[in-house]
Amino acid sequence: MLIRSFKDAEAAGREIPISHGNSTAVRVLLASDGLGFSLSEARCSPGKSSDIWYKNHWEANYVRAGRGELTNRTSGEVWQLVPGTLYCVGPNDKHTVSSSFDPLRIVSVFNPPLKGLETHDEDGDYPSTGDVPEGHEHMFVRTIYQVRDTDDEKVMADGNVVANRLLTSADKLGFSLSEVTVKEGCHLDLWYKNHYEVNLVLEGEAFLTDRNSGKDKLLSIGDVYCVGPDDPHRLSPITDLKLLAIFKPPLAGDERHHQDGAYPPTGPAPPGPQPKVNQ
Repeated sequence: MLIRSFKDAEAAGREIPISHGNSTAVRVLLASDGLGFSLSEARCSPGKSSDIWYKNHWEANYVRAGRGELTNRTSGEVWQLVPGTLYCVGPNDKHTVSSSFDPLRIVSVFNPPLKGLETHDEDGDYPSTGDVPEGHEHMFVRTIYQVRDTDDEKVMADGNVVANRLLTSADKLGFSLSEVTVKEGCHLDLWYKNHYEVNLVLEGEAFLTDRNSGKDKLLSIGDVYCVGPDDPHRLSPITDLKLLAIFKPPLAGDERHHQDGAYPPTGPAPPGPQPKVNQ
């Protein structure tokens, strides 16, 4: 089990200037963590815009706070960026991200994962860090509001969990991504024997209990926890809890928990975080 926070990453010097000085990125999970994707938060300065073209990656972006615009520089299509918007861009997608006078905070998941110190070159690109997933032919945008009106909203755990599947295995990005709400006062015993799951706390507080050791950790906004095959755990929200949940291998979207708290296998699991060995 791995637990980090944005504050931890900032203290460790992982807030990197990007977009030619228009933004910073706080790098929380990196290629070295062995999850097959990386996790960052881009913080876009108010009133600024950045021209970007990820020739060597697919990037999924969840708008956590602020407002702005996304422009496809090839087609001219424009989307409004508000909290709850997901946009995904890849090698064919020259695009511009513009923030309004409210700074944008965008959670970014890269596959292949970033190593940690990358910053944009003249084209708005990062250097290659591995094999690029198939993805879509072109960039695409979804909103949490659209997903709530489809079969991709799943109610589970006797009504205590609502999972909105923003990305599934069908999107071919190599991971799935959901916005999950867990009701205050419930207790979820989970054990992802066949996956690694990374969760970012967007709203609320909860206790996370390692069922191997019995140790509790209080989770709050900005905390990130990673659980996998060796991590039976209990999640106990103190308030209603909103999470951004990323699974590797990706979920198909219609999975239900087994009695032991696992999902059925959906592909080979990554190596995941490795224990440190004393030299």
